[in-house]
Order: sequence, then C-alpha cells, then structure tokens
Amino acid sequence: MLGRLKLGLAVLAMVATPALAQRADISVGLVLEPPNLDPTSGAAAAIREVTYSNIYEGLTRFGPDGSVNPGLAHDWDISEDGTVYTFHLREGVQFHDGTPLTADDVVFTLDRARDEDSTNAQKQLFAAIDTVTAVDPLTVEVTLTQPQGAFLFNMAWGDAVIMSPESVETNATNPVGTGAFRFVRWVQGDRVELERNPDYWGEAPALERATFRFISDPSAAFAAMMAGDIDAFPNFPAPETLAQFEADPRFSVIVGSTEGETILSMNHQNEALSDIRVRQAISHAINRQDIIDGAMFGYGTPIGTHFAPHNPDYLDLTDNSAHDPEAARALLAEAGHENLTLRLMLPPPTYARRGGEIVASQLRDVGIRTEITNLEWAQWLEQVFRGKDFDLTIISHTEPMDIEIYSRPDYYFQYDSAELQAIIAELDETTDPEARTELLHRAQRHISEDYVVGFLFQLAKTGVANADIEGLWENAPVPANDLTGVRWTQ
Repeated sequence: MLGRLKLGLAVLAMVATPALAQRADISVGLVLEPPNLDPTSGAAAAIREVTYSNIYEGLTRFGPDGSVNPGLAHDWDISEDGTVYTFHLREGVQFHDGTPLTADDVVFTLDRARDEDSTNAQKQLFAAIDTVTAVDPLTVEVTLTQPQGAFLFNMAWGDAVIMSPESVETNATNPVGTGAFRFVRWVQGDRVELERNPDYWGEAPALERATFRFISDPSAAFAAMMAGDIDAFPNFPAPETLAQFEADPRFSVIVGSTEGETILSMNHQNEALSDIRVRQAISHAINRQDIIDGAMFGYGTPIGTHFAPHNPDYLDLTDNSAHDPEAARALLAEAGHENLTLRLMLPPPTYARRGGEIVASQLRDVGIRTEITNLEWAQWLEQVFRGKDFDLTIISHTEPMDIEIYSRPDYYFQYDSAELQAIIAELDETTDPEARTELLHRAQRHISEDYVVGFLFQLAKTGVANADIEGLWENAPVPANDLTGVRWTQ
C-alpha cells in the first residue's frame, strides 16, 4: 500500500510540474512589418521595434525612462575640451556567429555610418566625428571636430548599433548582433522569430523564445489578443477597444508616452506650400482635438512644435496654430489659393489613415481639396521619404530629440532655413545645460512660427498585454520592444 502511495505521488508530481513551470516564450504583436532587419540602413521604426537591444547593441543604450546607460562600452572618458571620447569595451562579447567583438568592429561601424556613400537614415548622428581609432582590442578613441553635447545620446540610437564586417552585408535578412536574443527566421508577411542567445555577455533574459507577429488590421489585432494568439501588443492599433481590455482581468492596459511627434508634413517644393500664408492657413484649419478624439479615441497630447511634451525643455506653442477656419480662409484668399488641390499620401498606421480622413474634411471646410492615396509602408518610404513625391502626408516621427531634422534641406519635406540651421549648429556644439535649453526654445519657436508643417499631437503609447507579463516598457523613449527584462510572473 505504501509503495502504491509513493508511486501515485511520483506520478502526480510528474503531471503537476509542467503546469507549474514558468512560461519562457512570448508572442508580440506589431502593426508594421519591417522592410529589413538592419537599423543602420533604413528609416522605418519597425526595424528597431524588433531589433533594438534584442539583436543589436550600441556603445550606449537607452533605458525605459530615456536615460543613456552603458552598453557595449562599460565606461568612457571624455577629454577636458569635450572633443575626445575614449570608450572601454566589455570583455568576452561575441557576435551571434561567434566572432569576438573588438575595437576594430566599432571603428568599422562608425566609419561605415559616416561614409560618403552611407545609407544610414540618421547619418547626421555621426557628422561631428573626425576620427575613430582602435587604441587596443578593447579601447576605442573617437575624436570629434567640435564638442557635441548629445554625443553619448546619439550613440544610443538604433542607427548606431555595432556591427561586424563579417556579417554586415547580410544583416538586412539575417541579422547578426551581440544582443541577448539571436535571429531564428523571418517568415515574411507573418513573423520574425528569435531565441535566447546562450553566449550573451550580460544577464540572461528570462525568455527563451520570442515571436514578433505582424497584424496591421485593428479588428484582427483585437481578435488575436482576445483569443490569446498574441501575448502582448505594445502599440495596440485599436484604442477604441481598450476599455474592454481594462474590464477583463486577463489583461493589463499599459498607457505611456512616446517620442512620436505626429505631424502633417508639407512638401516645401510645392509652389503653394512654399508660401508661409498657405502653410499657416493649413495649420489654422486643423482642429487637433478632433483628430485625437476621432482617430485615437482621446489618446494623445496636442503639440504646436516638434518636441515631446514630457521633455522639460518643451514649450507649449499650440496657440500659434489654434483652430481658426476664418483666419485660414482669409490667408488662402490673400495668397491667391482659394481653390487649392493637394495630394495627401497616407501610410498604414491608424493615426495616419483615420487622422487623414479627418484632416481632409477640415481642409475641405476652408476650401482646400485633397486627393488621398493610401500607401503601404514600403511604398511610403520609397515615394514620400526617399522620392519626396508628395504634397502632404501624416507621419509620426518617433526618433528621440529629433528637432534637428528641420535643419536638413535635403530631408523629405525639403525645408531650408539658414536661421534654423545656425541655431541647430550652435546647439550641436553646446554642452552647457542652460544654454542648450535656450537654443532648444529658439528652435521650437522658429519652426512653429514659420509653420513648417502642421503639428498635430504627441503619439501616446497604448499597449495591451497578458496580465501575467511584467517588464514591458510603459513609455517609448525610442521605438523599441526591449525584451531583455520581460518575464512571466507565473
């Protein structure tokens, strides 16, 4: 009898153990599929949403609060004049193919990024670099042409991750980094699969496997979450359904902020849009709150310049472009554009498609007709971002502290202001915090008062996750889904 009891307890234990085991896999939903998996050769935020910190790492890295922390460099020294940074690399770091990380890889990466033929979407991050030198296998010296207050910040961007020359040519489809997860497969149109890197230099993540699933349709995203096919959707595309998730104990709703300034971009090479009166009229035609309510179901913060409201250096300049249809009509009449027709190109995200319909209606009310074209993400990148073939478009710029894009005449909206370029150049060389604040205020006022684009709202981060998951970022200081600290609680 005792033997049977022991046997029964043993069988019960074997049956019970798997049920008590903590889950080690996760399925994460994304709205957009990345066009490739190399963040140093493409502007799409979706690339970084898969790869940042998971696959690739930089010398420094952003924390969930936006702070700049050590990455592949565990420490660094800065010369007294602020022009020489000496980075000390971690020992024992390997790329996923087994190649050891050395100072030569850092030299290769930074030289490649700033090369004349570089395809890096944020090439300006490296513009201040004069030379990059390998002092020894684990020490890199970067000399700048002048002090740059944001240099360590710049090195934390996804565009500055360190790559190996042995794998760089195939990273777009077979990414090889140093991160806590390594690439398994990409089933295009469906998912990217990762697995835990057994040779990771840092603390091993709790997750063994991660799958990023691409679901652009809001209804399908809602169904997938409700069915448990997706465990977490950090940027959920159906904000109108969040109340249902909040009422269901199986889920947690995570609402935070992003660096995503959502704007109505204007092409300054269009004759009508080169006239400040037309741009001002468009800005006054816009009712931001109607767009936030109608497209984002109330989630979002109105902005009047290209700067995140949660940043301490933010200026509230929304009054410069307050909703005023009568003023808009008068400005259009003064400019001789009372019967203006403009092409409005819309990428797939909900804020663009839904917001675009509302913006079109608001413009129609003041006499501007729009021809709407819905583009897939690859089309938008090719035609609008690279080809500059558009009049208006709606896009959320999710890069951190990116007001400097308005100082680049070759950027896709082709705005050219010598005054702003001088402000940004001075900012780039300034390290004193108070002086930087003043320059940032001047830059914000300039683009607001010149009505460079239509400033709409700061994109909120509205996510849904299984209630048993912890460690997902609440805010999005960069477009990323860093899974290194994510775990199941049971």
